[in-house]
Amino acid sequence: MKKIRTLIGAALCGTAMLASAAHAGERELRVYNWAVYILPSVPKDFAKSTGIKLTWDVFDTNESLEAKLLTGNSGYDLVVPSNTFLDTQIKAGVFQKLDKSKLPNWKNLDPELLKLMATNDPGNEHAVPYMYGTVIIGFNPAKVKEALGANAPVDSWDLIFKEENISKLKQCGVAMLDSPGDIMPIALHYLGLNPNSTKKADYAKATDLMMKIRPNIAYFHSAKYMTDIANGNICVAVGYSGSFFKSANRAKEVGNGVVVVWRLPKEGAPLWFDSFAIPASAQNVEEAHEFLNTLLDPQVIASTSNFLGYPNPNKAALPLMKAEIRDNAGLTPTAEAQKTLYVLQPLPQKAERMRTRAWTKIKSGT
Repeated sequence: MKKIRTLIGAALCGTAMLASAAHAGERELRVYNWAVYILPSVPKDFAKSTGIKLTWDVFDTNESLEAKLLTGNSGYDLVVPSNTFLDTQIKAGVFQKLDKSKLPNWKNLDPELLKLMATNDPGNEHAVPYMYGTVIIGFNPAKVKEALGANAPVDSWDLIFKEENISKLKQCGVAMLDSPGDIMPIALHYLGLNPNSTKKADYAKATDLMMKIRPNIAYFHSAKYMTDIANGNICVAVGYSGSFFKSANRAKEVGNGVVVVWRLPKEGAPLWFDSFAIPASAQNVEEAHEFLNTLLDPQVIASTSNFLGYPNPNKAALPLMKAEIRDNAGLTPTAEAQKTLYVLQPLPQKAERMRTRAWTKIKSGT
């Protein structure tokens, strides 16, 4: 997930020992998940109904998780990597293949989304997809209308990448994620290039595009924009879909009159997702599959989505989700919009260095 979990609800901090007192010690499951990235009642109810002693530890970066996995003995039975890390870790052999005979609820997953997710998990063999989202445009409709008129292209990346648009939005504030791994692929795709390109010439073109609009971008930051757009301090941001949902709710809660809207651009956007996977060193594989099948239950995952504010790839859960999540195409892309999404892959080290150098130039503006 995209680094905004700590803004959600009540916390599950440190190590939480969740077990049924009557059955403690009979069976065990150790989970390593992002902080505050589960509906608290889900692990509690699972432990109570199964008698499994459940240890629930949390981390805050993919790098922290990877460091444990690469030791060869993480101490956990389930972990939750993000898609590009999942891709690399599968190739490193740190995960077991799923036994889908123990996952009867797998049938509930959306086959079209599974195809996209297979980009990072070939054959969908190693991971149960959990939550997903996109990188899109969030905006203040009143301020954008004031700057660009009623026909502003809010459903297109033209709003950001055309100088005649972003130069007028500069007056009310434009922010962008401080993430070359998210923004550079968007720029490449906008130019009709491979978002996972490894070509120097492609990054030169994307850099030129970004440098042209750079004077109109107030700042690059992967969290500040959420508060600023909710407070009306900026009018447009390129950020994570779920963050705009939360920003809109925050503005409503404080009653400041600010409206936050978001759009999935018609040209498409990168899809990110988080999954549960079983480390190769896991000791409680049977219990891991039991928990995974519980997560695939439509009622369980719908309640979790409603709590977190993110969509999930469980097609059977859609009718059970809040309309504000299910029916918002900026959060839950329609079947037609799914065709425009693309999944990012980890770059070879040489290409990653090239992208990082380009980003440093863009941020500095020189």
